[in-house]
Amino acid sequence: MKKRWNNGLSSSLTRECADYFRERPVFDRLLRGFREKYMSYGSFSGTVTVRNLSEEDIEDLEGFFQKNFHGQKSVSISAARFEKALKNSRFDGCQPKEILEQYFGEEMAGKKELQKEEEQKWFLELEHAKRSCIGTLAQQWVDELIQKKSETSLYLAKRYRESGKNIEEVRALLHLGIRILNAFPYHQEKTEYLAVFAAMMTGNPHAFDDGMKDGQFLRLLAEWDTAHRGLNVEKSELFPALQKQRIYLAVGILRDDVSNCVMLSGIRAWNRNGEVHAGMEGFRDEGDPVQVPLAVLAGWERVECPAQEIYIVENPSVYAMLCGTWRGRKACMCMNGQPRLSAVMMLDLLKKAESKVYYAGDFDPEGMLIAQKIRHYYKGEMEYWHMSAKDYEKSRSQERISERRLKMLDRIEDTELVELADAIRKEGVAGYQESIWEVYLDGVDPCEAYRKCFCSRYSVGVKL
Repeated sequence: MKKRWNNGLSSSLTRECADYFRERPVFDRLLRGFREKYMSYGSFSGTVTVRNLSEEDIEDLEGFFQKNFHGQKSVSISAARFEKALKNSRFDGCQPKEILEQYFGEEMAGKKELQKEEEQKWFLELEHAKRSCIGTLAQQWVDELIQKKSETSLYLAKRYRESGKNIEEVRALLHLGIRILNAFPYHQEKTEYLAVFAAMMTGNPHAFDDGMKDGQFLRLLAEWDTAHRGLNVEKSELFPALQKQRIYLAVGILRDDVSNCVMLSGIRAWNRNGEVHAGMEGFRDEGDPVQVPLAVLAGWERVECPAQEIYIVENPSVYAMLCGTWRGRKACMCMNGQPRLSAVMMLDLLKKAESKVYYAGDFDPEGMLIAQKIRHYYKGEMEYWHMSAKDYEKSRSQERISERRLKMLDRIEDTELVELADAIRKEGVAGYQESIWEVYLDGVDPCEAYRKCFCSRYSVGVKL
């Protein structure tokens, strides 16, 4: 912000000169032009053009510059001409910079000078902030801000401009960053929900939601923290939306944990302290499936499947039939549509355990693309399970697939899925797992399988 000009420091002649120009409106446009030049170059220089002149404007300009402008609609005045006219007038001795300051009531400073003042002001803010966090992780972040090595430097500068260069607002943001870095839940080896963490830091549980300014700030801080610790949060072209969740999880923050879960059966799991997960052990012993939230899954170090095999299906109803039939003798997992972070993390654990994956999905463009993504992502051994053209023939429905959706099949590149994609493209209808659920039961009588299905066993009013 420009400093207000102290009238008491200007000479009476300079004040008289400024009043002279105020009485003649054409000089307001001229002096505003020279003020802009001064701010750009840091000196009284350049040329200003004044347009759409009236006869009265022409007379006032001719009176000061002692030059004939008769008949002109625009006049260009250089800084040199202005200074020469000033010297030849009764205002000789007045300095152009002081006239501008008196006229506009503010100190004149060039952009470079203003930028230098702002940089010095920001440096002092950073030094003050550093003293408040000596010996903490945040001190290293502030040090990088001082050295202009942190990506958040650009973000803070952007917020400073957006605030109308309100230093107090950015100061508050700086101290918020310090509190966040030192309060990330992973420091206490725990996790916290995003809304709870936001309320703790700001008093507003929605402050870090997607689309909020401080939400972007939180992500930058989480990225800085993980990079500082040398954690490589890999980008995934197959599941790009999950990278942000991985970064947040790395600092102990859970996003959408209630719906971010995976359904499992027949799995043994070990926590990071090396102990068997008692809850999973109990469900495995009972032969029951369980829905595992991301918060629990994040604490697992490794998993184990019977015979080192697991059967993954897309739909919950087929999953229920398999769980009821196998009762934990075989491992089973439900993807339930597009993979969430919990499902992807489970795939990572299965790869670590060198488990073989059998995957079965729906016979439509979306289902096939999910299958292909999982095949490309999973670096261990994997086979498609009952996803052939013959299986599709048995599963076909009457639901037509739109041309737009059929076009999605052009993205199928897996050679084991090409024949199936051609069949779907030819028939133009979707096929569903539920229509052929018997083929997944390995010869078990369908009625007996339904009787054993956990959703049937625990239905209200049903006696088995």
